Amino acid sequence: MVINDEAHHIHDEKLAWFRNIEDINNALKLRHGTGLSLQIDMTATPKHNNGAIFVQTICDYPLVEAIKQNIVKKPVLPDEPSRAKLKEKESDKFVERYEDYIHLGYVEWKKQYEELKKAGKTPVLFVMTTETKESDEVAEYLESRYPEFKNSVLVIHTNRNGEIVEGRSKKGREELEKLRKAADGIDSDHSPYRAVVSVLMLREGWDVRSVTTIVGLRPYSAKSNILPEQTLGRGLRKMFPRDIEEELCVIGTSAFLEFVESIKSEGVELGYRSMGDTIKGGPSLIIEPDRENRLKDLYELDIKIPVLTPRLYREYKRLEDIDIDKIAFTPVELKTFSEDEKKEIVFKDIDGNISHITVFEGSSPDYRSVVAFFTKAILRESRLVSGFDVLYPKVRDFIKFKLFGREVDLKDLNVLRNLSEIEPKNTVFRVFKRAIDELTITDRGTAEIKNYIKLREVKPFVTNYQEYLTPQKSVFNKIICDSKFELEFAAFLDTCPDIISFAKNNSYINFKMEYQAEDGNIHDYYPDFIVKVKEDLIYVIETKGREDMDDRRKIERLKTWCEDVNSAQNEVKYISLYVKEEEWEKYKDELKRFESVVKMFKSM
Repeated sequence: MVINDEAHHIHDEKLAWFRNIEDINNALKLRHGTGLSLQIDMTATPKHNNGAIFVQTICDYPLVEAIKQNIVKKPVLPDEPSRAKLKEKESDKFVERYEDYIHLGYVEWKKQYEELKKAGKTPVLFVMTTETKESDEVAEYLESRYPEFKNSVLVIHTNRNGEIVEGRSKKGREELEKLRKAADGIDSDHSPYRAVVSVLMLREGWDVRSVTTIVGLRPYSAKSNILPEQTLGRGLRKMFPRDIEEELCVIGTSAFLEFVESIKSEGVELGYRSMGDTIKGGPSLIIEPDRENRLKDLYELDIKIPVLTPRLYREYKRLEDIDIDKIAFTPVELKTFSEDEKKEIVFKDIDGNISHITVFEGSSPDYRSVVAFFTKAILRESRLVSGFDVLYPKVRDFIKFKLFGREVDLKDLNVLRNLSEIEPKNTVFRVFKRAIDELTITDRGTAEIKNYIKLREVKPFVTNYQEYLTPQKSVFNKIICDSKFELEFAAFLDTCPDIISFAKNNSYINFKMEYQAEDGNIHDYYPDFIVKVKEDLIYVIETKGREDMDDRRKIERLKTWCEDVNSAQNEVKYISLYVKEEEWEKYKDELKRFESVVKMFKSM
C-alpha cells in the first residue's frame, strides 16, 4: 500500500514521484505476481485546475467545515474603507508600486507580534510575489525599513510550479538543503525568521503554523494553475488549541483579493474588519502578569492560593457489594397496555434520544437484550468501563422483584412495554447510578496543602479577543470575564479602596477544586474571583446569575475548601462569599467599598 500526502499533483506522469510509484508496482508484480493493493492520496485540494473535484475522491472535508469547526484559522480580509486606502502607485520599482500593501501587512503583523511574543510565539509575515527578483526586492525593503525584520527575512526562490529551485552544483544542493531546513523550521522557538518572501511555496507541503499574515502581490487570474485554497493554505494551520479562535489576515491587490474571495462560491465565509495603524485589537489576547507596568508592585499585588489534595475521590470497589434488598426507592405502577401497544417498544437513552424502536410481529422479544440495554447505559453514565457481568444480574433481579413492588415475569410483553416508559426507566437508572456513586465516591474528610499558586508566576495565556478590563489592582495586565455581570463586578473591585488586589480566576490560573455534581460524578469547579483584603485575609468569591442545583453544590464545596485551608494553616484566613446577580443589581449603586459587599452577601 502507498499513502501519499500533498497528492494533488502526483498524477503528472512526468514527475519522479509518479514514476517511482509505478516502478514499485511493477517490481511487486515481478516478485509476487501482484502489484500494489491500494494507493491512498491525501490533499487539501482534491481538484483540477478548473476547480472540478477528482473523480477518485472517496471523502471530502471542505474548508468551509474546517473553518466552522475551528480546525484552521479563519481568513480575514480588509473591509471596504480599509481597502480604499490602498493605492497601487505609478512606479517602475516593485516595492514602491506596492508600498501601501506591504506596509499594511507589516502593521497587522506587528499587532499580532506584540501580543504573541508574550506567549513565546513568533508570528510570521508571508509575502507572495510574481518573480524571484521581486522577492529579493521585497526582502531588502522589509529589512531596511522595519527594525523588527532586520536579518529576519527568509527568501525562498521557487520555479513556476512552486517548487524550491533545485541547485545543479554540489554547493547549490547544499544551499538548497539549508533553505529547506530553514523553511521547515519557521515554527521553531530558535528560528530567526519573522517574514518569508517567495513566489509560490505551494507544492512543497509547507506545514507551518506561524504564518498569521499573507500579503499577495500576484496578478492572479481565472486561468491560474493554482487554487485559492492552496494560497490560503500557507497560513491556515493553527498555532494554538482548537478552543482558541485564530485569524489569518489576508491582504493584497484587488486581483489577489478577488482571487481569494472566489472561494466564497463553495460556502466559505470570509471575515472582514478594519485594518491599519489607527485600528486597535486583534484576533487574540495575551493575559499575563503586568511586568511592564512600573506603577504596579507585583509582590504586593500577588495572591498566594493553596493547592489542596483531593477531598473527594472515586474508589472503584466491588460492584458485587450492591445489595438490591437495601436500596431505598418508591416502586412504580405496572401499567396495562393493549395488544397493539405491546408490539411496539420504544427505548431511549439517558438524554432522552431514541435508541431504537422494536416492533414484534409473531414472536416474543428477548428480555435479556432489554436488561443489557439498561446495564450498558448505567455503566456508561457512571463512567465505568467494565463490570457488565456483575451488574447485569443485579439489574435483572431489581426489575423482576423490586421495580414494580412485586415479582413480575420478564418474558411478559406487557412488562417489557412498561420498561420503555419514562418513570420505570428513570427509576432503574437513578437507583443504580446512586448505588454506584455511594459505593465508589468517597469523602476523605480532610485535605492537605500540597503546593501554592502565586499569581505573579502564572505563565502568559492566549485567549480569544474579547472585551476586557485594564486593572490597577491586579497582578494581571488584563481581566477577561465570562459575562457582563462579572466584568462589572471586576470593575467595582478595581475601585475598592479597602482591598489590596484581586484576580478573576480562569483556566490559565488553574485554581480549582473537585466537587460531586448533581449527576453524581466528580467534576472540577473554578471559583470566579480571589480578593486580597489584607496580607492575612483573602476572600474566594463565586458570582452567579441564574442558580441551578450544581451551583448550590459548588458553594458548599467552596465553604468546605476554605475550612480545610484554615485548618491546615493559620497564616492567612480564607473566607468564601457568594454574590448573586439579582441582589447585586438592586443595590450596586449604593456599594462603594468591599466591606459593604461582604455584609450584604455573607449570609447567602
